[in-house]
Amino acid sequence: MNDNFQTVDYFVLPTAERNRVVRNTYWLLAISMLPTVLGAWVGVSTGIGHAFSGVMGMILMMAGAFGFIYAIERTKESATGVYVLLGFTFFMGLMLSRMIAMVLGFKNGSELVMTAFAGTAGVFFVMASLATFIKRDLSGMAKWLMVGAVVLMVGSIINVFVGSSTGMVVISMLSMAIFSAFMLYDLKQVMDGGETNYISATLTLYLDLINVFQSLLALLGIFGGERE
Repeated sequence: MNDNFQTVDYFVLPTAERNRVVRNTYWLLAISMLPTVLGAWVGVSTGIGHAFSGVMGMILMMAGAFGFIYAIERTKESATGVYVLLGFTFFMGLMLSRMIAMVLGFKNGSELVMTAFAGTAGVFFVMASLATFIKRDLSGMAKWLMVGAVVLMVGSIINVFVGSSTGMVVISMLSMAIFSAFMLYDLKQVMDGGETNYISATLTLYLDLINVFQSLLALLGIFGGERE
């Protein structure tokens, strides 16, 4: 799930305007973490995340996510878009709560969650640094990332029915690689002026971060979880 594929038109904004979009995007991205944490806490506390398990859960999650994304794109030119985006991040927190609750069931669960959070922040820092120093146009990445995202989605759906732990590992590793590349692409778009709306920019980067975090948390739970 990613709203990344737009016609790239680099350097269309004055430097001051590009810097404003970058600054607003970073601020809104930081603020969006608060509803996410709140949603995850509500989900873990109430157990509501278990309602989104299995095939029906995946359908409900995807329907809700795409509905929010559509609403955000419709309202992104006004302040309403910010509130819709924050509502979406709360919803995503609820969706994450099931996996977080499972990881917290391990003896070292809290440590694994914090490691996944720190690892995701580290990936963002590295991609932001690369986006700053890379001068070449990365728009050619878009079609390959799109193919990767489609393959990943199909594989995830198949694995819901198969329930393979090996498949889960492969999907999580691919997801980390693909969405880390997405993060670089999206950051470069914002920095170069290819994305002129900070709400849309925040949405794409948030989706990248959530997918990296979820994939890393799954891998840590599989390989590092200690049973009571």
